[in-house]
Amino acid sequence: MTITPLTATDPMQSRTRRRTSRRVRSVLATTTAGLMLFTGCAASSEAATSEPTATEDAAAALTSASGIDTEQSDSETETADVDLFDSSVVHTISVDFDQADYDSMIDTFTSTGDKEWISATVTLDGTVYENVGLRLKGNSSLFGLSSATSGNPEDLPWLIRLNEFVEGEDHQDYEEIVIRSNSTETALNEAVAQELLSVTGLASQDPIATAFTVNGGETELRLAVENPDEEWYEDNFADEDGLLYKADSEGDYSYRGDDAEAYTDVFDQKVGDDDMAPLIDFLDFINNADDATFAAELSDHLDIEAFATYLAYQDLIGNADDINGRGNNSYLQYDTTTDQFTVVSWDLNLAFNTPNVGGAGGAGGVGGAGGRPAGPPPGAAAGGAAGGPGDQANVLVDRFMADDDFAALYAATTEELNELLFASGTVDEVIASWADVLITGASDLVSEATVTAEAAALVSFVDGQR
Repeated sequence: MTITPLTATDPMQSRTRRRTSRRVRSVLATTTAGLMLFTGCAASSEAATSEPTATEDAAAALTSASGIDTEQSDSETETADVDLFDSSVVHTISVDFDQADYDSMIDTFTSTGDKEWISATVTLDGTVYENVGLRLKGNSSLFGLSSATSGNPEDLPWLIRLNEFVEGEDHQDYEEIVIRSNSTETALNEAVAQELLSVTGLASQDPIATAFTVNGGETELRLAVENPDEEWYEDNFADEDGLLYKADSEGDYSYRGDDAEAYTDVFDQKVGDDDMAPLIDFLDFINNADDATFAAELSDHLDIEAFATYLAYQDLIGNADDINGRGNNSYLQYDTTTDQFTVVSWDLNLAFNTPNVGGAGGAGGVGGAGGRPAGPPPGAAAGGAAGGPGDQANVLVDRFMADDDFAALYAATTEELNELLFASGTVDEVIASWADVLITGASDLVSEATVTAEAAALVSFVDGQR
């Protein structure tokens, strides 16, 4: 078997991603003034009377060198004519619903685990939509939720579906938006991770910062992302007749026979005509093929370059909550023209080794990187990500990394991604750009000191990788 590694000059060209996130297009087009704030860290530390930490040093540089006039900033930037997933501004989202409907939904979830839809009025950047579908979204982020602890709906993760009750309803052709659970006060870690994922050529979910309000209560800074629906699928994959399956948190990549009913609690089909046969065949192969057949024929079933990129990327950003993390977070996309699957990343709120502690995590949650069983990427600490949810076995990962050729592809891809994302300075530009947006557009929701501290923690993590 011959495997051709990806090249740094032509990264990820086998990918079918047909657009790059709006933030990344902006970042790669010009070097933002905010990037300079990170290059002055050393000088700042030399001038300090006591030796600061790397995080404190970067935060001080961010505050002093950004050149942002916070007196002129507010979170009421005019966004009515701005694309919903334009991350250069802070968007406004308000949700209003009947309290009795909400209480009933919480009671149902806490007693059965079912996530019911309720009707809500949703305002997106000033545009009002009536009878919008709203339901809880998440798994570990909802642990501990009860009727007694449900008094702060502005802090919960949500799925907003404009066309759940009104056929054909959309906002700028978008039908769904996910309000993510925050693991830090700013959610910078997930926003930056999604932007970097877009640079790799793999499918990402565009992130935006939002001022989120429920029933006229307290407004919170929340990260929102695209939901992998049919519109998102068409934007990201060339095969418009393809299929998309979402892995359930309680499931895994095991083979459970050829009866589709056996996978009801394991995978949900999200895009395409109902057809579980390709997925079942794939799971049969990765579980039951002997080692020689697996090595020789895996590329017939899986885009192995994309998968090596997926694994290398998750390790470089210190995300232990991927397909062999506790949440089994992923989608599987099936291309009907190539008969190949691609693993699609989902849920990056624990990226940069952020512990799963909700909005109280702060910048201190960002730690060192983790690694795969076959060995960590450059700069990573062996043994898994500190503060992460803990690994669980995933047969595809284990068998892929056990093969020498596939492991070599992973190693080569890791080096290329490190150069593309970290050594090149792209990550610094993305972090600085996002920090600028929050400081200028969300100063009434989060302090500048918090933004700079969390941005500096990300920079410190990256510095340990390159």
